[in-house]
Amino acid sequence: MKKIIFLFANFLFLISQAQSSFPFDVVLTPINVTGLPGLHSYAFAQHNGKWLIIGGRKDGIHARQPFNAFPENQNNTDIYVVDVVNNQLWSASVNSLPVGLKEQLQSTNMNFYQDDDTLYIIGGYAFSTSANDHISHNKLTAIDVVGLMSAIENGTSITSFFKQISSSNFAITGGQLGKIGNEFYLVGGHEFTGRYNPMNGPSFTQTYSSAIRKFEIDNSGANPIVSNYTEILDAVHLHRRDYNLVPQVFPNGELGYTISSGVFQISADLPFLYPVDIKASGYFPQTQFNQYLSNYHSGKVGLYDANSNQMHSLFFGGMSQYYYQNGSLVQDNTVPFVKTISRVTRLANGDLEEYQFPVEMPNLKGAGAEFIPNVNLPRYANEVIQLSNILSSEFVIGHLFGGILSTSPTAFTDNQTGLTSADSSIYEVKLIYNPTLSTQSIDGSNPFTFNVFPNPTDGDNIQVKFTVPYQGKVEYLISSMNGKILSEGDILDYKIGENTMSFNLESPKEKMVILTFIFDQKYYVSKKVIKK
Repeated sequence: MKKIIFLFANFLFLISQAQSSFPFDVVLTPINVTGLPGLHSYAFAQHNGKWLIIGGRKDGIHARQPFNAFPENQNNTDIYVVDVVNNQLWSASVNSLPVGLKEQLQSTNMNFYQDDDTLYIIGGYAFSTSANDHISHNKLTAIDVVGLMSAIENGTSITSFFKQISSSNFAITGGQLGKIGNEFYLVGGHEFTGRYNPMNGPSFTQTYSSAIRKFEIDNSGANPIVSNYTEILDAVHLHRRDYNLVPQVFPNGELGYTISSGVFQISADLPFLYPVDIKASGYFPQTQFNQYLSNYHSGKVGLYDANSNQMHSLFFGGMSQYYYQNGSLVQDNTVPFVKTISRVTRLANGDLEEYQFPVEMPNLKGAGAEFIPNVNLPRYANEVIQLSNILSSEFVIGHLFGGILSTSPTAFTDNQTGLTSADSSIYEVKLIYNPTLSTQSIDGSNPFTFNVFPNPTDGDNIQVKFTVPYQGKVEYLISSMNGKILSEGDILDYKIGENTMSFNLESPKEKMVILTFIFDQKYYVSKKVIKK
């Protein structure tokens, strides 16, 4: 019999007088596929109950020494077809492919999206033999999922199932790829060239995208054709990578995505905590709410309950700046590996709430893993599961595969990356209806506020009134309407409580700017300032 992992922790903070808005226990059941190696930060697609796994890495978290970070011999150079139901595995090497394909398809942190039977892969980071350097690949590859999987299973040539084009717009790693309507959304990420260096030495160059790159793809010809390309730049709110992009159904029924957390803040090596919603009409930072329990790319899934008009986003393990220990919320700025399984729920009125499940991951794992959804469940066009259309009291929502496994929460910070490895584990994820389940939400509210007056203003000098709830660092950013940062600095003269100060916008050429205050490297508030 399969061993079922069903761990309940006795966290006092979960005790509540109210029923849970998500009355389901989470059950993780290990699944074995013989011969499947440990992998993390890969791309996947699926067809007819089988998975297609491409790229990623076979080692653990990257070393802190530039000469030892992201070694080529730990690239995943095999493409796998996985049958979890029948415990079968097939593989083919990328080395039979042309240089541009085989180099990109063994990279890590690619941006990918499955559109019907086509898997689109953009970018990714790895050592390139042809460039003789570690690069972010400037490629968009379209893959015939059904044809490739069949060829791998039958041991025939795989070369005809790929199409690839190049563009500097695609040289991105650590972002996410989604689709709304006919438009693809390449969100966040960065272009990274060279070897990682924790001291920001000269071994690399890095440019954050800080953008949503929108475009359409025509894949009907010999090569994909990209059209209607546009960029939405915001160097403050879209400065994100290695985050979770969770598909959403918004309270008005609109489909879109939410950027969940991600790294790194502009002036601190810490995660962003507030989410950003993405819709066809634009993007919307939700700075009134902080998500504490999941800050790094991990397995995630979205479920929408149409009866209550509530959107539930689930996160599995990974790395986080915050976690619960003996019932108390702990802040750890090293952003350690955690076992947390958490949920963020968007209520019918748009408010966001965060909860921790009483079940945890079985080990410190989940960073760089993927949640592979059960496509037999009713779903919306953007893969959100239609929770209210499922009548069973227990059902499998999908599987978790891979990620980074660590034996120490602080293995990376302590320069003990040898304590980490690529995880070969697969877990079936089941929900079981439990109407008696009670949980308590975590306070994610933003206690910091500020106001600007007069607004509109006659010039660059304004008055700013802000409230400081406790002693903490206060920073500001001034950005243009096209998303560029014009000025930044610290506010030094203030007291706990209400403050009023004169403030110079330092932007004589701009008729409209965004003023953002950051309190305690945690809470963001942005205001638009108009000059007459």
